[in-house]
Amino acid sequence: MRTMITYSGVLFASGISSALAADPTGDWRVSDGVANIRVAQCNGSMWGVVAWEKTPGGRDSNNPDPAKQSRPTLGMPILIDMKKKAGADQWEGQVYNAKDGQLYSSTITPSDPDHLEIKGCVLGFLCGGETWTRVGPPIPSSPVNSMAKGTQKPIAPAPAAAPAPKTTTGVVAAAGKPAAKPADQVGDICLLPEIARVR
Repeated sequence: MRTMITYSGVLFASGISSALAADPTGDWRVSDGVANIRVAQCNGSMWGVVAWEKTPGGRDSNNPDPAKQSRPTLGMPILIDMKKKAGADQWEGQVYNAKDGQLYSSTITPSDPDHLEIKGCVLGFLCGGETWTRVGPPIPSSPVNSMAKGTQKPIAPAPAAAPAPKTTTGVVAAAGKPAAKPADQVGDICLLPEIARVR
């Protein structure tokens, strides 16, 4: 009996691991550590945007469209309209590479709960990729998705919080308490104009 309980526990734990491995949503640190990408499901497709930058104030200066060269990279879509591949824990769509301003055919595949494999190809070959590391938990479905499906009423916005106390060291507030986390400047990516207008 004890053997059966232990075996069942192992199967249950591996089932949880498999379920978590299949969820690409959340915040992910890119391989070179210069940015975090927030991935969320927006009306049936996965989208990913820059949610944090190691060096704030980046601009999309390599974009071939001159009108977009001054847009901030924070909040900029990187993973674009990724659709679930039938029978696999993989999503296919496009990835935008801000380093060269180009779009590439791409796939994202969770390799385990904490790693996301990104692969992109030019003209069906010359493929490359990298592994992103999870830095934020999976993201529940956006209220925008629920409203689109007609299953939930819009959620009223939370009241604005009082501004966090300024720090002198960046680590400890003046009163000796830990400094507040920086405010999330991106929020629900499904509400960003570049994603919302696609739907």
